[in-house]
Amino acid sequence: MNRAGSILVGVLWCMVLLSVLVIGVLHTARMDLLVVKNYGDRVQAHYLALAAVERAKALIFQDVVTRQQTAKNHTGSLYNDAKDFQDVSLGRGKFRVFRRASPEDGGGILYGISDEESRLNLNVVPANQLTNLDGMTPDMVGAIMAWRTPATQNPAAQNNAAQNSATLGGANSDYYLSLRPPCLPRNGPFQTVRELLMVRGVTPELLLGNDVNQNGFLDTGDDSASPGLAGARPPPPPRPGWASLLTVTDTDKNVNASGKDRVNPQSADEATLMTVPGITQPIARAIISYRGQNQLQTLDDLLSVTAQNPNRGGNNGGGGNAGPGGNPPGGQNASGNSGPPVISQELLGQIADDLTLADGTDLAGLINLNTAGLDVLICLPGVERPLAQAILNYRTSTGYFDNVAGLLKVDGMTRAIFKQVVPLVTVRSETYRIVGEGKINSTGAIQRIEAIVHIGRSDIETLAYREDL
Repeated sequence: MNRAGSILVGVLWCMVLLSVLVIGVLHTARMDLLVVKNYGDRVQAHYLALAAVERAKALIFQDVVTRQQTAKNHTGSLYNDAKDFQDVSLGRGKFRVFRRASPEDGGGILYGISDEESRLNLNVVPANQLTNLDGMTPDMVGAIMAWRTPATQNPAAQNNAAQNSATLGGANSDYYLSLRPPCLPRNGPFQTVRELLMVRGVTPELLLGNDVNQNGFLDTGDDSASPGLAGARPPPPPRPGWASLLTVTDTDKNVNASGKDRVNPQSADEATLMTVPGITQPIARAIISYRGQNQLQTLDDLLSVTAQNPNRGGNNGGGGNAGPGGNPPGGQNASGNSGPPVISQELLGQIADDLTLADGTDLAGLINLNTAGLDVLICLPGVERPLAQAILNYRTSTGYFDNVAGLLKVDGMTRAIFKQVVPLVTVRSETYRIVGEGKINSTGAIQRIEAIVHIGRSDIETLAYREDL
């Protein structure tokens, strides 16, 4: 090959190498641009999800104001509201607020918020209610109680004595220190529901069910199932775990539907009692006379208040004395009252929302009769599955409960059960769970945010916040 040919070959090789180098640089630059664009899309999707949460908060606050103005405890308007929450366009993408529907709602996805008062509050729920959760054992209940009990109140935590731990049915520090890696029980309120996974005996299967991603939504896939092949096993049905029934953040203001403080019939004077529409002066005096000898423990006790005997006085709360051998003929009770009851079930249904026998301005752990599912309702004392189903049927056929006294209209509800249940339930929620999702139309980039918010009298407080859904 002559010199000119050699030079030409060299030039060609240089051009090939330069082309490879240029292609490599362009490919790298393209990948960098895609990474930057993907990151940018994720950032925008994040802010779309944040917009979903903020929209839900605004609508919740507006709903609260409207309900107070119309004296309604519950409307259900934001729990299934595709108009406001399904695929709302904004900029280059869209957002939605959605939740997993309960079995009573048919399963699947609904566009709306969810209610924390439809769940059992892990920090205040009594042990006898936890035992009704599917798969819960007495040992697990004891371990949960010991975990959330402050060390100053928990002998097992203080002394690490085996006999005290056995009495509590829980586990003391020695057990948790023996784990690998070791840990210590909190001896205080649970901060998240997922913290239950640290408690002795609680497994991911029990707590999460099919929600393996711990994001509140069920994963239904089963790699072992091949529906296209003859004889293949079908995928198992979605199974929610305890996490779908539990919360650690919910409180209710002790006010009526209009936002006014309730009246305590155990301590209120005659004039204050008469501020409740429906309570007349004779009824107020009968209540005061009755409570002079009988502690009013629940609203059910008001149904036992009878009219005063005009011959025995007692208008100022002292009441008369019972005759020998207890109540005399005619039904007079120890308070000096006799005659028919002064408060009927119908009247109780009118005044129940204006009355309270609970101390304090904030009530934690109440179950919302208008949103709780079957698995939560059966955890209430005395409520078996048929009665829980009757409660669901009542609110489906008749409408939402206006106040807790509406339980007395449910088929199968007795006064004995009502007396146990009424201090534990409400018909209003003030704590909500919002799951917002943002999506970029062009690339499909998705981000989710979960926020648990509490609605106060004049503000909205964020109690919990997650971005790792």
